[in-house]
Amino acid sequence: MTEFDPAAAGAVTPAVDSAVAPVSLFAALGLHESLVQAVESAGYTQPTPVQTKAIPEALSGADLMVSSATGSGKTAAFLLPSLQRLVVANVRPAAGSGPRILVLTPTRELSMQVTRACDTYGRTLRWLRTASVVGGVPYGAQLRAVRAPLDVLVATPGRLLDLLNGGRLSLSNVEVLVLDEADRMLDMGFIEDIQAIAAATPSARQTLLFSATLDGTVARLAADLMRDPKRLEFASHRDNQEHITQTLHWADHRTHKDRLLDRLLADPTIDQAIVFTSTQRDAERLSEKLEADGHSVAALHGGMPQGVRTRTLTGLRQGRLRVLVATDVAARGIDVPTISHVINYGLPIAAEDYVHRIGRTGRAGRTGIAVTLAEHGEIRKIRTIERFTDQRIPVATIEGLEPTQRAAPHGAGRPGNGPRRGPPGAHGGARFDGARRDGAGAPRTFQRKTGTR
Repeated sequence: MTEFDPAAAGAVTPAVDSAVAPVSLFAALGLHESLVQAVESAGYTQPTPVQTKAIPEALSGADLMVSSATGSGKTAAFLLPSLQRLVVANVRPAAGSGPRILVLTPTRELSMQVTRACDTYGRTLRWLRTASVVGGVPYGAQLRAVRAPLDVLVATPGRLLDLLNGGRLSLSNVEVLVLDEADRMLDMGFIEDIQAIAAATPSARQTLLFSATLDGTVARLAADLMRDPKRLEFASHRDNQEHITQTLHWADHRTHKDRLLDRLLADPTIDQAIVFTSTQRDAERLSEKLEADGHSVAALHGGMPQGVRTRTLTGLRQGRLRVLVATDVAARGIDVPTISHVINYGLPIAAEDYVHRIGRTGRAGRTGIAVTLAEHGEIRKIRTIERFTDQRIPVATIEGLEPTQRAAPHGAGRPGNGPRRGPPGAHGGARFDGARRDGAGAPRTFQRKTGTR
């Protein structure tokens, strides 16, 4: 493994006075000119707060524990310094030697997003070889990718561990291990997989952990995997929603909810919208209904083959779909700036997932609108979300579709004087009921009162 020399990387204290050097801010972070050129050609001229702090620290070679909200620019915060390590070393890997940079993500969609970002930031590095290893797709192409010379590997833990245990992949040359959305991976039951994967990498590696929270299980995992890590904490989910207008519509029943959805989607100001459902069945039903109504729409859920999921997301990114109806498989890992609206047709399993759902809109400096449709029997779930985000969701009505039932008063669902807390997930967020995912990064089917997700 090539020894990394932080001094050679040119890490310097960032200068972020945009009035002095509005185009060279990424260079001021200590990044190589080839990476700066790629970032700026992609349209980025000013680093986000998490990039400003994390990139120089990562360039110094330190292990990092970073807490940042969705949409904060964390992908570039770990990819750019990792790619810089490859640029400085200027050593090409041998076939079958395995990756030098390993990024673990909780879902296939996020893995694909990180892989695309790596191709974007490494576009000037003609020699860069990147691969993605996720479940739900045939092994053949992935095996060929990991056997070839490989610089960066982005993977979900389950499929990666399959290859590792089968002797088809070596991690002995990993120099940087990135845990992206570590809280989500732990919440999905990947902790043992992560520990096994980390044990197969050199102990001298650099570890970069990014998570919505740094408490509880995440902190204990970090203690096992990291060496004297530096903690960097940025705006929480409570501070990252100012650019998203949130509203709540009460529905008397599902038919009423369907009518509300129809009226909302008739809004001509919608560029693109994601409609989140609680179950796979609802995603299929709504997609078929909306297509019959004339919408350019498709469904997305964990029960679909990966090829179908990939084509659907490509259609969304290319603007061929106006509406995506999806389960929480789309709550993370989808970065499409033209998504102007998020509609919660079904409530999420965990309160934290509400934050990630609405974070699909209002990206890249834009404003967004998030609308939640809830039946009155779901008052406790709404209050749990409000306590988690530390803010109330304003109630709105649509003329002619007002609910006939009286809305529950604020505070309903709170026995006694204190807040009602459901069993927390590993990330510390309140949960409504449990869920796990399989090792391939796709949701494991499970039964709930509302159906099968």
